[in-house]
Amino acid sequence: MRFAEIGQQLRAYRLESGLRAEEIAARLGVSRAALYRYEKGEVIKLDTIRRLAELLKISPLSLLGIGVEYFGRPAAFQERLRQVEEQADQVLQVGGGMCYPVATEAFDGALSEAWTEHADASPDRLLARTQVEQMLGLLTARKKLQQSRKPNIIALLGEATIARLLTDGVAGGLQLSERARIRCRLAARSEAEAIANQMETVPIGLQLGLIAGSEPSGPFMVLRGRERAHVVGSAFAPDAHPTAAAGVAFITAADEAVGTHQRVAEAAWRDALKGGEAAARLRELIRVHAAS
Repeated sequence: MRFAEIGQQLRAYRLESGLRAEEIAARLGVSRAALYRYEKGEVIKLDTIRRLAELLKISPLSLLGIGVEYFGRPAAFQERLRQVEEQADQVLQVGGGMCYPVATEAFDGALSEAWTEHADASPDRLLARTQVEQMLGLLTARKKLQQSRKPNIIALLGEATIARLLTDGVAGGLQLSERARIRCRLAARSEAEAIANQMETVPIGLQLGLIAGSEPSGPFMVLRGRERAHVVGSAFAPDAHPTAAAGVAFITAADEAVGTHQRVAEAAWRDALKGGEAAARLRELIRVHAAS
C-alpha cells in the first residue's frame, strides 16, 4: 500500500466530512497527533483504514485510492486536487472560464475581498472567516505548486462561461456591496484580458484555446504524472464559495475514464480557436461587455 497517498486522501476526506481532527481521533481511539501522522504517510493498519472509512462515511477502497472519489465540499475538493496536481507533469483542462493556477493577482484580490465581505455578514462570523482563510490557503498552495513544478498546461476555456464571468464578475453567486461587485467585475475583465494576451503570446508550457460553440456538459481535467493519470470533474469553479456552493466533484484514475476524457479533449482541441484568432474573439467579447 502507498501510505503517503492514503494519508493525503485521509486529509481530503477529513475536510469533506466536516469533522474536526480531534473528533475523528477520539472516535478512533487515538491521539490527534497519531491521526496527523497517518495523514503524513505513517504505516496504517487495514483495520484502522476500515474504521476510518466508517467514520468518514466512505468506502475503504476510496482511502486506498481505488475507484472514484467524490467530494461535496469545495475545500475538500481543492485539497485533493492540490495533491493530484503535486504529481502531475501534464495538465489538460476542458471547459471553465479560466485556468486558476495561472490566474492574475487581480482575480485573487477580488476573490479574497468578496469572500471576506460575505463571511463578515454571516451569523457565525468567526467560523465563516476560518473557512474562507482555509480555502484561500488551498488556492494559494495550488498556485505556488504550479510555479515550482511548472507542468505543461493546455486549457480549453468556454466562451459562454467567460461571458458569464464578465457579466457577473468574480464570485458571481454572492450577495455583495456595490463597491465589491464593481471590483469583482473589473477583476473578471482583467482576467479575460490576461487570457487573451496568453493566447496570443503562448508562454512556455502554457497553451490556451477558446471553445466558441457548445461546451462540455461539465468541465474536467486530465492530469498525467509519471506513474498514473487522473480525471478530475468539478462542479466547483475556482471562485465557488467554500460554503455557498452546491455540487459534487469527482476524481478517478480508472483507465477507461482517462481514455474517454482524453479523446473528448483531443476532439475539442481540434475544433477550438487558438492563437491570434482566439485572442481577437475574446477581446471582442470583452469590448461588448465593457460597453453594456
